[in-house]
This record gives sequence, structure tokens and C-alpha cells, in this order.
Amino acid sequence: MEKARFDEYIRRFNEEDATAFDEFLQPDMRMQNGTLVYFGVQGMKDHYAKIWGRFKETLVVPRFVSDDETLAIEMETNFLALDDHEETIFGPVAKGDQFDFRGIIMYRLKDDKFAEIRVAYNSFTFTGADGTVRELGIPH
Repeated sequence: MEKARFDEYIRRFNEEDATAFDEFLQPDMRMQNGTLVYFGVQGMKDHYAKIWGRFKETLVVPRFVSDDETLAIEMETNFLALDDHEETIFGPVAKGDQFDFRGIIMYRLKDDKFAEIRVAYNSFTFTGADGTVRELGIPH
């Protein structure tokens, strides 16, 4: 996959455009994020339906490498809580709380679409709206 095409995926993801999953994922895609595993385009949409609207998620890709079968990136992701919520995938949050992921993501490609996505964590940090910072480890 060419970098410009991948950049389009990241742009649309940051815009919370769930139709990007239809275009960029194989229908039977396998996602492994820590110990969380789910399958398919609908699995991806269902997962992000739990995040988008509660958090503003912003992806930044400092490093990109790719060949015909594999794509790997260094990823920085920020999740900003938009409101107070008692139940989220990260537990209870207050408006302004933030979570920052730093890690590596490996994509297996089939026909220039993502057939498998594997997320490896380097760090996952919580920053409270009050400025308190705490390293969380792997959340899933």
C-alpha cells in the first residue's frame, strides 16, 4: 500500500468516517489489540461505536513502512473524553480526561486492503482533567 493511500485512511479515521472501514478492510479482517480480538468490518464499526462520540480520538503516524504484503507503523493516539461517562472501554471518565497510546501496528495486506491488524503497546498513559498522570500498561 502506498503511503498516500494509507494517509487517506488515517485522515478519514480521524474524521470518524466509518465508511473508511468498508473501503480499507477485508470483510473478514482480524483485529488483535492487546488481548482484545474481533473480526470483520462490522466488528471494527461496533468497536469504534463505543469510542467515537465519547472520545475525540486522534491518530498520528510518525513512521510508515510497507511492501506488497505488510504495512507497519509507529502510532501515537490520543483519546480525549468529551463528557463525563460512567462506562467506557477505559472505565469511568470525566470530561477532559485523556489517554495516550504509543505503539507499533502491523497490517497484513490482501488486495491492498487490511486482512489482519495487530496492535503492540509500548505505553498507555492516563492524564486526568486535573493534570494527574498515570501509566496504565495494556488496557485490554
